[in-house]
Amino acid sequence: MRMKSIFIILIIFFSNLFAQNHQLPKLAYSFNALEPYIDEATMKIHYEKHHQGYINNLNKALQNHENANLSLEEILKNVSKYSEAVRNNGGGHFNHTLFWEILTPNGSKPTNYFKSAIEKQFGSLDSLKVLMTQKGLSQFGSGWVWLIVNAEKKLEVTSTPNQDNPLMDVVKEKGIPILGIDVWEHAYYLKYQNKRNDYLANIWNVIHWEAVSQKYEKIVPKSIFDDWTAIKDFHKVMSSTFHPAEEGNLEPIKTRSQELLDKAKLLKTSNIPNELKPKVNMETIDKLIKDCDKVHKLVKSKSKDSEIMKALNTAHDTFHEIIGQCKH
Repeated sequence: MRMKSIFIILIIFFSNLFAQNHQLPKLAYSFNALEPYIDEATMKIHYEKHHQGYINNLNKALQNHENANLSLEEILKNVSKYSEAVRNNGGGHFNHTLFWEILTPNGSKPTNYFKSAIEKQFGSLDSLKVLMTQKGLSQFGSGWVWLIVNAEKKLEVTSTPNQDNPLMDVVKEKGIPILGIDVWEHAYYLKYQNKRNDYLANIWNVIHWEAVSQKYEKIVPKSIFDDWTAIKDFHKVMSSTFHPAEEGNLEPIKTRSQELLDKAKLLKTSNIPNELKPKVNMETIDKLIKDCDKVHKLVKSKSKDSEIMKALNTAHDTFHEIIGQCKH
């Protein structure tokens, strides 16, 4: 009888154990690794008490919920259909998981691809830091400041109160967060007291830009042509002449046929990225040069529009043959 009772207790224990859908993620560094910018005591309390508390309460709030087994991201995207406890604690779990991932004691720089995106959107990495710092300082009370990728695949700086985040259907500025900075007092008060500005100034020393870059590149993948400048330059001219011609406007190609030919010739001597060299057939590039030369000669001789269009179509097809080689 006693063994039966022990057996039942063990079943209940392990059932409850495996019922915990959400678990505390492991840190990639020790509690004191981020010092002097984030102190050991803060990290330990923040991780073991606050984050674990959000997870415990989230699992409790999701007990017996019909959608309890959905991913945390899916839950947050439809969080308006859940209780306030799921919103607060689910947000707390997601936000802190991301926070730990974008911190590092080792120093880090963004990839060139991600850095270019930052510079295009904000002017420079320093400008982004200033903007996020200002957003963090202006967040009244507890909350978070975010770098997100919005629906247009553009970078955007936002903030949310409490444990809300841009994934949630209840927030105004939606997107996929790739960098989040916690501005709750529990994130900095032991070391910085009420000086949130000092905390925000120092946290940039431990941001894991490589991890942030990877998150960005999963959402906005790098094109295989990003490192082949010559093919991008040719594509710009081809696109701005071919598409108007398709609609009956041949003026762009008539004024830019020489430029199209010059850009095709540059492909022959350009620096083709190593990963593309085995794929690109140089004979196809030679053919593209001949095709573009024919277009230019027809334009110079003031041939019929139909003849120019036919030659331009051939050059366009050859260009896409090169693109196809690169992709395969």
